[in-house]
Amino acid sequence: MFSIIQAAGWPIWPLIACSVVALALVIERMISLQRARVVPPQLLEEALAVSSRGLPPPDVVEQLAQNSALGEVLASGLRAAGQRGADSQDLQAAMEGAGREVAHRLERYLSALATIASAAPLLGLLGTVIGLIEIFGSQAPGSTGSNPAQLAQGISIALYNTAFGLIVAIPALIFWRLFRARVDGYVLAMELAAERFARHLAQLRQR
Repeated sequence: MFSIIQAAGWPIWPLIACSVVALALVIERMISLQRARVVPPQLLEEALAVSSRGLPPPDVVEQLAQNSALGEVLASGLRAAGQRGADSQDLQAAMEGAGREVAHRLERYLSALATIASAAPLLGLLGTVIGLIEIFGSQAPGSTGSNPAQLAQGISIALYNTAFGLIVAIPALIFWRLFRARVDGYVLAMELAAERFARHLAQLRQR
């Protein structure tokens, strides 16, 4: 591996940095975007059951907020419902605000991963151009014959950087699309759950 890095020359170092950052982002998002951390399957039903006879105490609401991202949204609705003079519009506004905050947090680092997926091929192309420059420089008129070692080094720089740029960009693009689709699905699930919970709280206030 080190021999490949040596053959690729200095242009490969930015690609190595991009690969390390991309790997760290992928691992972090894989952990943070687990369904149990965002939208637990039975959480909505449990929240409906707990609040079926009235608003739960503050410690239960706080426990719900710390449960998951969906729990934060549902807890914001319970807090709004417990405020004096709050109507259904205030309740809905509170849940929408919490939902936007949660959605923004779910999208964290996705733009950085997309940037790496876009920039890695360009960095590989830069290495390719530098390698070609070295190839043509070794064959420049007026030079004392061709230099096979310099020619081989230029070819290595060009090919290795092109390949490594694609090796970094393709997985980064795949994981970015995977995480993007997962976040969109989570946001839709939270919106539907929030609408159902808001109707439940509105009926609870009318009793």
